[in-house]
Amino acid sequence: MSTDVAQDVKQRVFDSLLNTHKMFLANYSLRAPIHEESRKARIAIRIGDEFNHVQMMPPPASRRPRKAARTATSNGTHGTHADEKDAEKTTVTIDDVKEEEQMDKIIGDAAQRPGSRKRSANALVEYKGPAAHKAGAVGGGMIQRYTAHQQLILKARSRRMKKPVWHAPWKLMRVISGHLGWVRSVAVDPTNEWFATGSADRTIKIWDLASGSLKLTLTGHINTVMGLAVSHKYPYLFSVGNDKLVKCWDLEQNKVVRSYHGHLSGVFCCAIHPTQDLFVTGGRDSTARVWDIRTKSEAFVLGGHTNCVSSLGVQGAKPQVITGSHDNTIRLWDLTKGATHATLTNHKKSVRAMLIHPKEYTFCSGAADNLKVWKCPDGVFLRNISGHNAIVNAIAVNRDNVLVSGADNGTLHFWDWKSGWCFQDFKVTPQPGSLDSECGIYAMTFDMTGSRLITCEADKSIKVWKEDEDATPETHPLNWKPTKKPVRRF
Repeated sequence: MSTDVAQDVKQRVFDSLLNTHKMFLANYSLRAPIHEESRKARIAIRIGDEFNHVQMMPPPASRRPRKAARTATSNGTHGTHADEKDAEKTTVTIDDVKEEEQMDKIIGDAAQRPGSRKRSANALVEYKGPAAHKAGAVGGGMIQRYTAHQQLILKARSRRMKKPVWHAPWKLMRVISGHLGWVRSVAVDPTNEWFATGSADRTIKIWDLASGSLKLTLTGHINTVMGLAVSHKYPYLFSVGNDKLVKCWDLEQNKVVRSYHGHLSGVFCCAIHPTQDLFVTGGRDSTARVWDIRTKSEAFVLGGHTNCVSSLGVQGAKPQVITGSHDNTIRLWDLTKGATHATLTNHKKSVRAMLIHPKEYTFCSGAADNLKVWKCPDGVFLRNISGHNAIVNAIAVNRDNVLVSGADNGTLHFWDWKSGWCFQDFKVTPQPGSLDSECGIYAMTFDMTGSRLITCEADKSIKVWKEDEDATPETHPLNWKPTKKPVRRF
């Protein structure tokens, strides 16, 4: 009995499926009927989105001669050969007029949304003349290049980080010991044969770049040597210190040949002008002083900072002198006038480091808040390089666009200059016998080839770094994912 019931239920289910199939089979391939109000609303929304950014459209004065020509043609008037050519042109323009009128009607009907004020039949926005032109419109009556949706996409893409270029990781090559105090300054010889370091032990030491051996020790300062610069034109080495002294050393005789007097307190930084016989120093007296190398006289006193000048950069193009100060500002100086060209107030912390890019017309400043890249000659802000959350004392860049920053806590960060991507970072190890806190980095520079990095540290050592020759993109992948940059207003 139960078997018969099961077969009966199964037969009824099949019958129901068959009836359903027969009922809907005829309409299976047919489209749903078009709802006219929905279609009009969809067209109105699409046209509004596309043409909402039309700034203005001039009155259609060009149609009047077309209508006159059309009436003349309909009346059957004919003239000379030139009139026949005009008539031929008129027949073409009549079709254009009809097409334009139809388009105007469609746009006008679709643009009349509920609650919107009535507009002219020939324009989406009332024409107000040349005074109504706004930025972004390409002539009267022209549509903007991008719609609102496309502009949002482009804006979002512009905030995405650029893909960084792969750089080989850097590794420690050599540790040089010899100073008896913190090493505060470094400079490389233009011939790339040696480099000089200045220390808190009041000495300047000359080291062989290839072997790291000591070649010479210069004594004469009575306090910490804070800055060094090697002339590319003369056999001179310039040094500045906390003892308010600015000295010029003749490396052929290994003695001081000139002293420059004028600073009222310690001198923190120095740089040589690349094309003129000028030498720039900055110090605790809140001024940057420009010296004539040959006559020992002061050419300019660049005053304006309200705190000590801790970093500066000099270049041949404008601005020729750039100074960074503990008053959180950067000043661009015009040497022809001896006055400030521009003052940059974007930094919120002391500007302790400054560099000028060797290939681009840009410069970079380093502080505890950010590394900032600026465009010369007016100091237009380009981008932030964020992530080194420490007091940055020194920055350097080579021609391969490898930017390095060193901080008070002994951290080294290696960045890709274009994208601001940190592809390597680590904390240096103090040499044995030093405290863990003695790992700060005070100065750094690349050699002339850009393949060696020299850092001066608080553990009284000098470290030389180089790229890993065995590294490849396969062994050391980039490990980068595109992310949106945070929107910054400064």
